[in-house]
Amino acid sequence: MSSRPRVALGMSGGVDSSLSAHLLVDQGYDVTGVYLECWRAPGCRTDADRQDALKVALSLDIPFQVLDFKDAYRQRVVEYFFNEYQAGFTPNPDVMCNKEIKFGLFYDWAMAHGFDYVATGHYAQVDHQAAPGELLTSTDTHKDQTYFLHVLSGEQLKHTLFPIGHLTKPEVRAEAEQRGLGVAAKKDSVGICFIGDINVHEFLKDRLGENPGDVVDVQGNVIGQHKGLWFYTVGQRHGFTVNSKLVVTQPDGTEVNKHLLPPFYVIRKEPASNQLVVGFGPETYRDHLEVRAWHWISQPDLQQPVLVRIRHTGQLIPATLTGTKVQFSQPLQGVAEGQSAVIYQAGGPRETLICRGGGVIVG
Repeated sequence: MSSRPRVALGMSGGVDSSLSAHLLVDQGYDVTGVYLECWRAPGCRTDADRQDALKVALSLDIPFQVLDFKDAYRQRVVEYFFNEYQAGFTPNPDVMCNKEIKFGLFYDWAMAHGFDYVATGHYAQVDHQAAPGELLTSTDTHKDQTYFLHVLSGEQLKHTLFPIGHLTKPEVRAEAEQRGLGVAAKKDSVGICFIGDINVHEFLKDRLGENPGDVVDVQGNVIGQHKGLWFYTVGQRHGFTVNSKLVVTQPDGTEVNKHLLPPFYVIRKEPASNQLVVGFGPETYRDHLEVRAWHWISQPDLQQPVLVRIRHTGQLIPATLTGTKVQFSQPLQGVAEGQSAVIYQAGGPRETLICRGGGVIVG
């Protein structure tokens, strides 16, 4: 039995987790590579990605195994995705994937099998000396993935390693190239976690079909048609039709036809009436939001400034927290129900931000 700390590393076949394997081995950990098989469909890269991960494991002479989570992924992530869209929300499947799969089933499997840590190639950090149990932002502010990880617990983070969180993406690729990794230049995965870059419109249409309804302005006037509320998200400015003969009366009494108006943006969705509410200008801004409930990794110090982010890599905005309400310091566009509001504060080691946690936006 090895006396070295045992690590179960989630290996996707990409450059981030592949370099993570090298770094963990260099640091003296007893590493087992684990490929999580969560999706299989025509055009899916599962087989090729698994082979890429296996090659890295073989080159390092570390154990490698595959965990089949396809049924659980479909039930816990894909069904959530469809149900939330059908209910009028804009869900974030990557957040749910981390909660239910990577730091749900995979984490639980690793702990049950005697591993000391799980590790992933996320761009995030945990300082096990200075700040055990706290989630810290990555050195690469553009790639930082703490938004997707805010659902973790402090106890999970004490048993989690992010080997590349202190590096930038260009540094990761350069280091992988120097080590001769065949995936050094492999394109990043995009789209939905484990599913990839799919046409979300078609994905939703195949399952939910279409459900046409009225497009209305903020006064409730019917000005066009939509194909189904699940095809739209707050801030979207296309995919719906506006009547070609539309005339809008401005505050000063002048009338302007459709072709001279700025683009309409989706402001909200009204499932009860199947109406898509659109607007432009000041109508598209909000100065606050409400969350369903907070999940705190570590309680924020409300005597200190608080920052909120409402989308992955979105702008960090000063805010005030009162119960489940977030009051912005400046109006924001694109506050989408179903996405997460994630809270940050300064004070982490090496000038990192501390990700305190977050909650699902409901209003």
